Amino acid sequence: MSTKDYDPVEVAVLSEDALTGYVAQALEAFAAAGSLETLKQARLEHAGDKSPLALANREIGALPPAAKADAGKRVGKARGQVSKALAARQKELEAERDARVLVEESVDVTLPADRRPAGARHPISTISERIGDIFVSMGWEIAEGPEVEADWFNFDALNFGPDHPARQMQDTFFVEPVDSGLVLRTHTSPVQARTMLDRRPPIYVVVPGRVYRTDELDATHTPVFTQVEGLAVDKGLTMAHLKGTLDHFVKSLLGREVTTRLRPNFFPFTEPSAELDLRCFVCDGRKDDCRTCKGTGWIEWLGCGMVNPNVLRAAGIDPDVYTGFAFGAGIERALMFRNGVEDMHDMVEGDVRFSLHYGMEA
Repeated sequence: MSTKDYDPVEVAVLSEDALTGYVAQALEAFAAAGSLETLKQARLEHAGDKSPLALANREIGALPPAAKADAGKRVGKARGQVSKALAARQKELEAERDARVLVEESVDVTLPADRRPAGARHPISTISERIGDIFVSMGWEIAEGPEVEADWFNFDALNFGPDHPARQMQDTFFVEPVDSGLVLRTHTSPVQARTMLDRRPPIYVVVPGRVYRTDELDATHTPVFTQVEGLAVDKGLTMAHLKGTLDHFVKSLLGREVTTRLRPNFFPFTEPSAELDLRCFVCDGRKDDCRTCKGTGWIEWLGCGMVNPNVLRAAGIDPDVYTGFAFGAGIERALMFRNGVEDMHDMVEGDVRFSLHYGMEA
């Protein structure tokens, strides 16, 4: 028989009945597949490269040209039916899987969390915010300034003369080169000058922030610590207003039973100036050998005073019209007073157990 007389119907795998059987087997296997994994196996057997339909498709190449078109149509139709059924069954099984996952892998968000213990805010941060809240409740505002400060704001604007000891290298971190005119601020007082230059009286601001001095780290000192600065400039302010403000501040922060006193002192940027001392929280002034107050019965906490007229003039404020008072306190020292912390190392070493002791206090 020549290839021209070759009848494709006589090729068993290309017959209509054979192709119909292949399709029926594939549809039955797909319908019986109960999972995506089983369906994958059925796909390989009935739609893969070695499936009956794939083998039938290869037989078309041996047919004469006149017979290829008709055989191709029959095989293509059969393969199309199989592909359509496979896609439909896969979509059904994927939907079933997704619904099952929602049930089997659901999470009860009301159950206690099984995780490592959370950290805690540092008590220096929380007590700084508490101090800010005390003054905001009095009608004051919170001000901020840069930690890398111009020499003029840190010293000159605050009436520190060129030969003042605080300008020397042993007290101040200078930004290289030394003649750059920049320092790491040694106190938060530069914000006073910036505030008075930026606005006109009346001024009532409180300034919490980090400051830097070349101190060695020990039980009571650290080269990086936190201060809170207060400044009030208005008409008619006196030392009585300063004392009343500080008494309210101390009692709000440390408790109404705390006893304070003002002791004369000297600061370049205030005149007159004073130190505010607290009655010793360890011995209450009853022990001559107390290590905390060294037998004096008092612990130095903050410096304060009436703003020096030279500082007001440097900021363009007439001291004949306005007066002001200012104070500066160490927040680490406040934490020691308030919570009985005895060693500065505990505050700076970053041990979360130290912070957890303070809980969620705001």
